[in-house]
Amino acid sequence: MNILYNACIHTLDPTSPTATALAIDDGLILAVGTDLSILSEFESQADAQDMHGRPIIPGLTDAHIHLQNYAIGLEKVDCETSTRAECLQRVEERAQHTPTGEWVLGYGWNQNEWKTGYGTTADLDAVTPNHPVYLTAKSLHAGWVNSQALHTAGINPNSPDPPGGALQRDDHGAPTGILLEGAMELVATAIPEPTLPQVTQALKNAQERLWQMGLTGAHDFDRQQCFAALQVLHEHGELGLRITKSIPLEDLDHAVALGLRTGFGDDFLRIGSIKAFADGALGPRTAAMLQPFDGEPENRGMLLMDAEELFEHGRTAVQNGLSMAVHAIGDHANHDVLNALTQLRAVERQISPKKPPLRHRIEHVQIIHPDDSGRLAEAGIIASMQPIHATSDYVMADRYWGNRTANAYAWRTIHETNTPLVFGSDAPIENPNPFWGLHAAVTRQRQDGSPGAQGWHPEQRLTIAEALQGFTTGAAYAAGMEDRLGMLAPGFLADLLMLDTDPFTCQPETLKDICPLGTMVGGKWVYREI
Repeated sequence: MNILYNACIHTLDPTSPTATALAIDDGLILAVGTDLSILSEFESQADAQDMHGRPIIPGLTDAHIHLQNYAIGLEKVDCETSTRAECLQRVEERAQHTPTGEWVLGYGWNQNEWKTGYGTTADLDAVTPNHPVYLTAKSLHAGWVNSQALHTAGINPNSPDPPGGALQRDDHGAPTGILLEGAMELVATAIPEPTLPQVTQALKNAQERLWQMGLTGAHDFDRQQCFAALQVLHEHGELGLRITKSIPLEDLDHAVALGLRTGFGDDFLRIGSIKAFADGALGPRTAAMLQPFDGEPENRGMLLMDAEELFEHGRTAVQNGLSMAVHAIGDHANHDVLNALTQLRAVERQISPKKPPLRHRIEHVQIIHPDDSGRLAEAGIIASMQPIHATSDYVMADRYWGNRTANAYAWRTIHETNTPLVFGSDAPIENPNPFWGLHAAVTRQRQDGSPGAQGWHPEQRLTIAEALQGFTTGAAYAAGMEDRLGMLAPGFLADLLMLDTDPFTCQPETLKDICPLGTMVGGKWVYREI
């Protein structure tokens, strides 16, 4: 048994929001209270640790992350640069230290941040003539490749666009080297897959970095190999994050055949939702919009799945006890997803009228038509959003959505409809540091203070308490673990953070600078700086 005392504890338990001490036994919180009450009752049988007045909060969960992509991405060329030339220089440097013929992989470019716009095969050919190159965009909805990569993948001027994707082409119809949406798979499938041991080790390394940031849990949206690697870590007793694992839509039939259901597993690794995609993303302007992107009168994005098709997939899922998590960025995509999920609620009521409804989610909800903003709450749909997307994307959003951004990244609007709201990072698209996400949610500012003191669309800002709920109690609810995760209360899992700064009393602009001094999972310090 352990006691943490002389602390400033924010429990997030509405019945007892603050305390100075807590007792932990067998991975669970046994009691929460004052120093006097906890020490007098338990000190004789416990190891008492003085927290020296430091703040303690529940452990934080990233409710939307791509764990394998993040872990493997730590080893890729960092293409998040202010100029295309700098990106090319980094690729060239990596190629110089890579055996001839082996792939050079990178991540993070954003043509909207480059005055020169998209790159071409010729740009990459000039710096990497002896290696195939594949660089994924920051959005993960576009790729940039050189001629060797196109050749290896069998792509030529006569290659058709694949379903749900497009090859960007020059005036003569030849591929430029930019792959949009489903076209990325044409090259991605030609790249040798990392082995299971490699992925397992990468996840283990990444886990330590996530602990240092203050994460004790994650809802993962990567695929089968990531799931297998997580199981290996769990089997070896090395999984130290609470993972809710989604299943990609293409594996729905396999999941049904195996009898997997949402919630199956334990407190470290459990089945989440079936993940589907309704549209693309803002960066490459493939998000499905009701009206065209500003300045692109012919472009309303790409609706990858309409309401009818999504409903059919969803019906199979709910009939077999599996919830849905659907990627939707544009207002058209969100409208169609809401139509489909609302229909699914009727199916659920027919199947099990007395059973609690499944916890369906819309991932991102980046822009929603005003008429649809209340429909999430009406249908009991979770809004899974990423605060840091707003501050990262606001320049693009203003450029391509114009006045419609009043309904973009609309956390306050959605919160006030009583929609369950959960927060994540979408790493590796953004940095998974949850305190950066909290800063974005509370200030609507970038770390340099732009676009100004009030932030971007300040009417959508949240309080620190509301924002923290997105990473704690909200995430626990989405995982079906609200009875034991997300707050510090008797009977709850002993997942918590000791911080260097109190997020409830510091200036909002300093939230981004908060650092955990200790991270505890299941009553054990997995990271401790002091």
